[in-house]
Amino acid sequence: MSEVVDGLVTLQERMVNLINQLNMPIIEVSMVIQNMLTPMLESLSTHVAETGMEVPDKVMNQWPIDVPNHDVDNSSLAIDKILSVVDKDRMDILEALVRVTMVETEMILLDGISALRMWEHLVRSKLANITSPGQLFSPLEIPEEW
Repeated sequence: MSEVVDGLVTLQERMVNLINQLNMPIIEVSMVIQNMLTPMLESLSTHVAETGMEVPDKVMNQWPIDVPNHDVDNSSLAIDKILSVVDKDRMDILEALVRVTMVETEMILLDGISALRMWEHLVRSKLANITSPGQLFSPLEIPEEW
């Protein structure tokens, strides 16, 4: 059990440090988390279907967020333009750090997904509060208790 906690703490510390060091924008962290979660969840779903294993809903599904009631001009959110501005190298560095840490700490799939779900919840909460496209590129502010 201690090794699991150590692995999760190591992953958390490394992600916080790198995201802060690189001033990573909300959109880039969001994309990395989603790109990593999707294949992990597919693997888990396959395993669950084959074994009948029960997995907590908190692992399989996104955590609920409070969505503020404000208007956003979605017409100015040109996906192609946003994707052309993201720093793919910076995103690759974060993804590599997460993958290497998961392998190095021998993190099991459920623990890896759970750790990324926490990050996904943080990023989705930040995205829900965005009122203009420029805010997508604001550095992700990580709460101090992280």
